[in-house]
Amino acid sequence: MNKPQPPQRLWWLVLLAAAGTFALTMGTRQTMGFFLSPLNTATGLGVASISLAFAFGQLWWGLTQPFAGALADRVGAGRVLLVGALLVALGTFLTPLMSSTAGLIFAIGVLAAGGAGMAGPSVLMAATARLMPAERRGMATGIVNAGGSFGQFLMAPLAAVLTASLGWAQALQVLGLLVLLVLPAAWVLRGPGAGAAAVSAPLPARQALARASREPGYWLLSAGFFVCGFHVAFLATHLPGVVAACGLPAEVGAWSLAVIGRFNFIGSQAMGWAVGRWRMKSLLSLVYAVRGLAVLVFVLAPKTEAVVLVFAAVMGLSFLSTVPPTAGLVAKFFGTGNMAMLFGVVMLAHQVGGFLGAWLGGQVFQLTGAYDWVWYIDIVLAVGAALVNLPIREAPVRRVQTV
Repeated sequence: MNKPQPPQRLWWLVLLAAAGTFALTMGTRQTMGFFLSPLNTATGLGVASISLAFAFGQLWWGLTQPFAGALADRVGAGRVLLVGALLVALGTFLTPLMSSTAGLIFAIGVLAAGGAGMAGPSVLMAATARLMPAERRGMATGIVNAGGSFGQFLMAPLAAVLTASLGWAQALQVLGLLVLLVLPAAWVLRGPGAGAAAVSAPLPARQALARASREPGYWLLSAGFFVCGFHVAFLATHLPGVVAACGLPAEVGAWSLAVIGRFNFIGSQAMGWAVGRWRMKSLLSLVYAVRGLAVLVFVLAPKTEAVVLVFAAVMGLSFLSTVPPTAGLVAKFFGTGNMAMLFGVVMLAHQVGGFLGAWLGGQVFQLTGAYDWVWYIDIVLAVGAALVNLPIREAPVRRVQTV
């Protein structure tokens, strides 16, 4: 009702709130892999057991998103984001206090990952899409997605500095407390549709899911995003371990995560610009093909610091740049009324892949002492994802009228 600010200033406030939330929640989650080795040393549980906690977190992050999205579709994003931020902070703070696999699964996998799912892309992208004009949604999703990238770029070296000065346990707890800085953003994004953009009325959740399940493009999109999750979770969890297995200093692992975050910021911004100019399915196929080629080159190349950082930069450009076209296709198919829930289901497919990437990385390393077979699987999956997006038909799905 009261709109004292010009609409354009409101747009930037929405983008700052959503991108800032994603920066702190995603930055904290993506930096957790840096603490895998200290957790292993402190608990003696083994890489495979700790990887299970990280893998469960990937799966739980995805499982929470359809439900968080459905709730946000009904009561507004603000309340969901508030609870999510509190859970991320609590889970991250409690992680160093856990000494068993079950305790780590609870702190990392249930509290922190579940909270990050509630304050994650399905709720943030849908809230942004509702509060922005349709012609600016591609740019907006790119900016919000870039927030997650910036968070990783900022948090990875911060984690290294805090660890050097405070120790790994206190460093992790400080990162948890920093997540509380996103609480004011919940107020900015609180409305179910309190902006300039016209929002299609939401269908009942069951009807919206039934409608989506009949659309082949939705299944193909989800299949490609499954591969994205496998790749992203494997890198986020095990890249510092890959660096260590190559005999390189631990700082290279932290900086490689930071480089991924920095170039992910660039890739997300570029993709936000590109989705308004080219077909989104073609952009997705290109990104997956680039990933597969980059991994192949990395496997064959000598493992030097320069090679690792260049590889991290290339991966960064494609790391989360799949999110704007994927979210854009969901909005294009079904409108924004049920977008948080329907994009949440696609995110669930992403996180099933993430579970396998994080878990399989630990299992393969424990069995073979190397990560080579995970890289081979990743190349095959990337080629499959590049192909599976091509048949998608980019057009709105006709809505059955209900009274």
